[in-house]
Amino acid sequence: MADHPQPSRHARELVRGAYDVHIHVAPDVMRRRVDDVSLAERFAAVGMAGFVLKSHYVPTAERAEVVRRARPGVEALGAITLNASVGGMNPIAVEIAGRGGAKVVWLPTVDSANQRQCQAVEPESATPPMWARLQDDLRAAGMAADPVDVLTADGEVTERTRQVLRLVAKHDMALATGHLHQDESTRVLGAAVEEGVRRIVVTHPEFTSQRIGVERQRELAARGALLERCFTTPYTGKVEWDLWFHNIRAAGPEHSVLSSDLGQPFNPPVEDGLALCADHLLAAGFGDEEIRVMAVHNSRWLVGAAPLPDAPARERTGAHP
Repeated sequence: MADHPQPSRHARELVRGAYDVHIHVAPDVMRRRVDDVSLAERFAAVGMAGFVLKSHYVPTAERAEVVRRARPGVEALGAITLNASVGGMNPIAVEIAGRGGAKVVWLPTVDSANQRQCQAVEPESATPPMWARLQDDLRAAGMAADPVDVLTADGEVTERTRQVLRLVAKHDMALATGHLHQDESTRVLGAAVEEGVRRIVVTHPEFTSQRIGVERQRELAARGALLERCFTTPYTGKVEWDLWFHNIRAAGPEHSVLSSDLGQPFNPPVEDGLALCADHLLAAGFGDEEIRVMAVHNSRWLVGAAPLPDAPARERTGAHP
């Protein structure tokens, strides 16, 4: 494996107690850098609280429970992503995930209409996502599913989407917008608030297929969403670091949550992701408290973990943002 940067000791301390709310590790249908039990051991060693197991293709709540029993002390948390492999916008799948303890529901990613229709070109030096080849393989084998829609042809939130949102609210799970278009995210976010969803995160708004402008980011934050700042988006060249920093500052660090989106064999170790984020942010002039809010307090709030003693008052009272 390639040499990778090492986080500073100060950055390690800044992210102590954090959850990485977006990782991709083994077992998976793609080759990954580390397995989930080994990762739990590594998180314990660096003082991080836990992680959310994301798969584009299968639910992970039952797997997370096995990891928690195998490695007590680090919270492995489950999730579900509403792509074709679980039936798309499938309320039954969401209900079962909720009953199984899943903490996050991602709206469609690789099978979203926006991702399928995306004409955005990756920067020349950017590393393509690993799922792109699998999607190509499925298409070549005649197994390309229809795009998973969240809106009707008239632009209204579909009833199945609203049913999913009601189940997210019922189980107090976090709703992540996946790879939706910014207009879809805005509509669904409004419906989610109407249906009682408390925890909403806009998935990597700087990602190639989304490119959500800063004014829209501010609008979504003002409506109660956190904006997810994934380490891999700038690290793999999909966006310039300076634009990533600018968007965080413009929308307000209090409205952002850091994640790594790591697990690919060619990228840094997963347990280093948030600390490496912290080092980049420190170099860009962000303060310790701002970084701790983004990495630790907002990630803990998003997954429903107890606030730490140094959390801002809004975290201690359960109000956010």
